[in-house]
Amino acid sequence: MRFETKKEVLDWYEAQPASLTDDFRSAIDWSQVRKYSFNERLVPVLFYMRDVESLTDMYYRELRRTPTGRDRDISKFMERWGEEELVHGEVLNRFLNELGFETNERWQDQVRTSVGYFYRAHAYAITTLTNLIGKQFTGTHMVFGAINEMTTGQAYRRLMKIADHPVLTRILRAIIREESLHTSFYASVARLELEKGPIPQKLARFVIDRFWEPVGGGALGQARSNYVIAQLFGDDEGRRVLDTTVTKRLNEFPGFDGIAKIDESVEKCIQAGRMAFRATPQAAL
Repeated sequence: MRFETKKEVLDWYEAQPASLTDDFRSAIDWSQVRKYSFNERLVPVLFYMRDVESLTDMYYRELRRTPTGRDRDISKFMERWGEEELVHGEVLNRFLNELGFETNERWQDQVRTSVGYFYRAHAYAITTLTNLIGKQFTGTHMVFGAINEMTTGQAYRRLMKIADHPVLTRILRAIIREESLHTSFYASVARLELEKGPIPQKLARFVIDRFWEPVGGGALGQARSNYVIAQLFGDDEGRRVLDTTVTKRLNEFPGFDGIAKIDESVEKCIQAGRMAFRATPQAAL
């Protein structure tokens, strides 16, 4: 799909139906969860995914302080995006509960308060810097969002395949459909912003090449991130999936030909994750 304006992208996005509706969630037969085996090593992966989804509102609050977040079309997209991401976290938490991992009603608050001061201060400083740069940074924000949504979608696909759990598969298919819509919005707007000229292209490429890391590591801890990436993408198939569906797709963005940052960052996480949690996967919780 090719769009001429952000408004066209937004109109397309708003015309797409949500997947994790109330009816969908009420139709999940939770009593079936414990009737199927679930690999212990994937439990920390589920907790991490749940926590990443629940931190979406923190990112949204910071972005609203920037010209990107104040853009009418982007802001409207992010309202629905934020709501859907929180639902993803809630459904994953319910699945964990049904597996036997009980959480209390304040689990979301606990995840948010666990985010360290350094990460919060760093995020605030970056937001302040982007305000100084202005709208030229919108392309960078959108490329970041596109990469994070692409990698998240592939992570869910890998989890679905590895876990092979009927109830989780049904849930993840619905989440993936929504994540795919999010990816399309970010990627489409990123293209429009990058096509405005060399400045947004060079700025976005510079920032991605030097600062992109897999989503969640800064807020939730690099050790947890490394473990999840090693579990989902640590074999040849996992690496191929990321290279084909993320790196090669990113190469098609204006100014991003030949980029290798995604593959390089993921490989570092894989090696670190294997070394740290080879014997004790519970440490990744």
